Amino acid sequence: MEIDGEDITLEEELDDKDDDNDNGDQLQNPKLRSDSNSDSDSDSDDESQQIEELRILEIELSSNPSNYDSHVQYIKLLRKMGEIDKLKQAREAMNNVFPLSSDMWRDWAKDEASISGPEGFTGVEKIYDRGVFDYLSVSLWCDYLNYIQEHDPSVRECSPDGISKARNLFERALTAAGQFELAVLHTIDENDIKAKELQVQRIRNIFHRQLSVPLVNLRSTLVAYKAWEVEQGTDLDAKSSEVDGISSHLASAYQKAMEAYNARAQHEEQISMQNLSDTEKFRNFMNYLKFEKSVGDPARVQVLYERAMVDFPISSDLWLDYTRYLDRTLKVGNVLRDVYSRATKNCPWIGELWVLYMLSLERGRAPEKEISSVFEKSLQCTLSTIEEYLDLFLTRVHGLRRRIICGAEVNDVLDYSLIRETFQHASDYLSPHLKNTDGLLRLYAYWARLEMNLGKDLVAARGVWESLLKISGSTMEAWQGFIAMETESGHIREARSIYKRCYSKRFAGTGSEDICHSWLRFEEEFGTLEDFDHAMQKVTPRLEELKLYRIQQETKASTDQSEISGKRIAREKRKGGSTATDEESSAKRQKNTAQTQKKGYEDKDQLQKHEVNDAQETKIDLEKTDSAPEKQMKGSDAVRTKGYTDQCTLFISNIHFKANSEDIRKFFSDVGGGLAYVDFVDDEHLTSAITKNKQMLFGKRLSIARSDPKQSRRDGRRVPRDQGRLCVPSITLFGSISTTASC
Repeated sequence: MEIDGEDITLEEELDDKDDDNDNGDQLQNPKLRSDSNSDSDSDSDDESQQIEELRILEIELSSNPSNYDSHVQYIKLLRKMGEIDKLKQAREAMNNVFPLSSDMWRDWAKDEASISGPEGFTGVEKIYDRGVFDYLSVSLWCDYLNYIQEHDPSVRECSPDGISKARNLFERALTAAGQFELAVLHTIDENDIKAKELQVQRIRNIFHRQLSVPLVNLRSTLVAYKAWEVEQGTDLDAKSSEVDGISSHLASAYQKAMEAYNARAQHEEQISMQNLSDTEKFRNFMNYLKFEKSVGDPARVQVLYERAMVDFPISSDLWLDYTRYLDRTLKVGNVLRDVYSRATKNCPWIGELWVLYMLSLERGRAPEKEISSVFEKSLQCTLSTIEEYLDLFLTRVHGLRRRIICGAEVNDVLDYSLIRETFQHASDYLSPHLKNTDGLLRLYAYWARLEMNLGKDLVAARGVWESLLKISGSTMEAWQGFIAMETESGHIREARSIYKRCYSKRFAGTGSEDICHSWLRFEEEFGTLEDFDHAMQKVTPRLEELKLYRIQQETKASTDQSEISGKRIAREKRKGGSTATDEESSAKRQKNTAQTQKKGYEDKDQLQKHEVNDAQETKIDLEKTDSAPEKQMKGSDAVRTKGYTDQCTLFISNIHFKANSEDIRKFFSDVGGGLAYVDFVDDEHLTSAITKNKQMLFGKRLSIARSDPKQSRRDGRRVPRDQGRLCVPSITLFGSISTTASC
């Protein structure tokens, strides 16, 4: 047998594997483990830690069964702890979701063999058979074949059934076939000339097959073949690596194999190089695949894809490329089914793989039960986008529609109700995520069309559109789709009624205008003159309204843009221009501030509130201005006028229209006087005035509170709005009274 360029026997291969396994992790015996742990506190601590790790992993896997790393860690930990029953369940659970690596299959088979003994042969055989299905692994095939030869009684005794069984296995694993047939030859009775000749010819054919395939060290295989022929009595130079003495047919096949190997040697070297990054190795595989595709041998391309999958099992691009190639070239149902099964296990998050899987099953005329099972599995996976789920549902419906129309189902009876159920499932699943999108419109439009054409149910089709309008009624396309269905089926009156329902709705962009114009075109093509006039009467005011709205929006946008530009220019000027000089007068700054505040307030109440503050502040500034010449004459060391602080000021609101300054003065005659803002000479009189809060004046309850001069000047005094606020001139009794304007 030739593996990786070296001729080795199955016995040597088995010995190597046994040596490796002796040094590896072994399945622990729970009893032995328990006895040893009782003698060591540290071992007890380790066991407690392992139990806690096991509990955490079980929780993680119960909540997220698609966590590959957690599955691997869980199996390793169970194997280390010797939890046999849980270990078997864990392996089965992982294999239901993911393919296992060749090492994991080898460990599983070895554990099962050590536990069950000879009576568990069938179970171990099934494990090996499942293992060689997941990935192409020469070493696992060798283990499988060695196990069959050693533990299958019929094969070990070389019975006819055993030889047939082993031969079939070796045909599936050509790397081991040659050694097996040589072993069978030695079991044949020397006197049975016919049987012996038949076996010799069988071995010769295997050699011929091997020499016609481009393999590493093909010359050494030729030498081995010639030596074997010499043993059979053929006159050949056994030590020569040339084609002298062999048949012309075999010589030609050997030369072609050598040429094919030489053409591939560089690619083989590149994918076998050590210390390559995954990116470089992947690129080398793709270059090799490109070369093999150009040669045009599908079998070699498929084997190379399988070799690449061993190194890149979760590369979605590689699986997609592989499956598409098989769909184009091979088109063998069983092979495609196996590849897609492994692809979706390795990359379950790729929606396109599930779509291609269902299409492949349909091409292979798979039963409805199998296709339905794959579809349900796909919905349990976490895909990247919601659109991928939409593709899954649509692919499922497409397949059902095609098979119902063709009537090709023999064992399955397909009914339209299955399509309706799938659409309803899709609606429940997708509607919350695809509201007002083209994807949801496509789904519902397709559903309604099938209800009409395949289900022959107009009421159901209308119900589908009505359901869509409840979800996406703000999209014009949904209404247009409903109208189009009614129009195409000749239901003009129903289409007109839909126009009447939607022409006044607001749609995105120019949709509102478009639906109005669409109604007019509809009446021109299908309606009477009265229908057209009625539609014109309805849509004309609506179009005028929309036109005015567009103008307002454009004007507002233009104004906003101008303001933004103005602010930007002002900021640039402030950054680049000079600052105000220290000589600018206080009165001028106050005037500018007052003008800005007046201009900024649109509400009269706010303007009046700020005028009160401004009046008080202006009074102080005017006093300063009037005394300025006198102070300038006295010299620069003159004392500045004391600022006005409002410390003894009241604020009064809710004043009756009939009240005047004299009435206010009389109201406060026993404690002081004033109107609106009342200034008292001291805090004692102010406190007494506050006690009159909520008392009646001309049938109106007054609100009296201490003035707060620390409130933000920008926001103004927070004067409660009331239409009974009275404007009276400033008067003074024990202080000054400032007034507000009436609202």
